Amino acid sequence: MNTTSAATATAVTFVWLGMVLAISFLEAPLKFRAPGVTVPVGLGIGRLVFRALNAVESVLAAVLVCAVAAGGAPAGVVWPAGAAAVLLLVQLAVVRPFLNRRSDRVLAGEELPRSRSHLWYVALEAVKVVALIALGTALLGT
Repeated sequence: MNTTSAATATAVTFVWLGMVLAISFLEAPLKFRAPGVTVPVGLGIGRLVFRALNAVESVLAAVLVCAVAAGGAPAGVVWPAGAAAVLLLVQLAVVRPFLNRRSDRVLAGEELPRSRSHLWYVALEAVKVVALIALGTALLGT
């Protein structure tokens, strides 16, 4: 893999990994423990934060895919890069619309039972973290 592409892909990978860990596994669960944060307020904050995160993730994924494609990356880099990008796509195209519809109902004042549907998003985040760690490790070895 050429040096510029490897350096770009490595930087993007670790920035992306850091953002996912900080937002999904720190900010998201902690906001609901803050005094005075109700479920509707937490959902409103979460929607804004995750919309921003997912926009940045999309840009990072595009840059990563371009760097990997342009750099002549080995399979050990291509597979986890592709996995991270596909996992993000599944989150955005399949899981997020469902979560958005549900949060729209809660924010409109509808009383709904507690949902476990967000666990699909969390599970995909966890797998994406594994893919990004594998990718970062592979890139450091190139």
